[in-house]
Amino acid sequence: MTPLRQRMLEDLQIRHYSPTTIRLYLYSVAEFAKHFHKPPDQLGPEHIRQYQLFLIKDKQASQSTCVQLVCALRFFYTHTLNRKIEIERIPFPRRERKLPLIMSREEVTALLEAPGKLRDRAVLAVLYGSGLRVAEAARLKPRDIDAQRNVLWVRQGKGRKDRQTLLPAKLLELLRRYWRAERPGDWLFPVRDRTRPIGPKAIYLACREAAQAAGISKPVHPHSLRHAFATHLLEAGTNLRTIQILLGHANLETTARYLQVADVAVRSTPSPLDSLHLNFVSMP
Repeated sequence: MTPLRQRMLEDLQIRHYSPTTIRLYLYSVAEFAKHFHKPPDQLGPEHIRQYQLFLIKDKQASQSTCVQLVCALRFFYTHTLNRKIEIERIPFPRRERKLPLIMSREEVTALLEAPGKLRDRAVLAVLYGSGLRVAEAARLKPRDIDAQRNVLWVRQGKGRKDRQTLLPAKLLELLRRYWRAERPGDWLFPVRDRTRPIGPKAIYLACREAAQAAGISKPVHPHSLRHAFATHLLEAGTNLRTIQILLGHANLETTARYLQVADVAVRSTPSPLDSLHLNFVSMP
């Protein structure tokens, strides 16, 4: 590891960035330097601009990849190099405002019943029953299950924040069954040798296989269960602020997007067409 990379690593650790964010930031800066065959401290605003165009035009990189690069470079130049590059010279791409595709309750039921492995069924049920992010579910420990209070603890979730969320009775029953069968140890969902928790990739594969077995044609990924959790709560009458707390969103605006996909918000709004005195049936 070069001294510059080590310094950036330490700067990230000092500011308590998550291990995943640290890994992605270091990778982004390394790829940026590799593209120009120069150390990153020898590159400036014009190189950043050229590399952003390369990602967009040549590599056709996703928006999340471009945003990740911007965040990594802003941190690197501001904190590691302490270089006063104008922040506007490292612009964020305009964010796409895509609404999540929501599974129906019937589709969720089919998905959760599909896995042949008890562990896969349990971890997918946690994503939907408690609304967890993939990384949060992967790192659960048995002590995070508070059966007396019907609460599931999320320790050091996104933004390194603890929170409590729902532990429904059906999920608790499934987790108890899973515990009796597997005796997982320190981690609730460990790898085979039980030395560490499963990775997000294992959960993605379990979700994909379950969706295929359930015959669900729409694109489904683990985060789809979190989206369904929020949307179905909203349709059941749960207020937005409560859903925000359960999801661990820092901003209520992030939670409010579920208003646009919840059936209750759409179906309860009359169209102005119905207020017109029209009779399409009798028209030629």
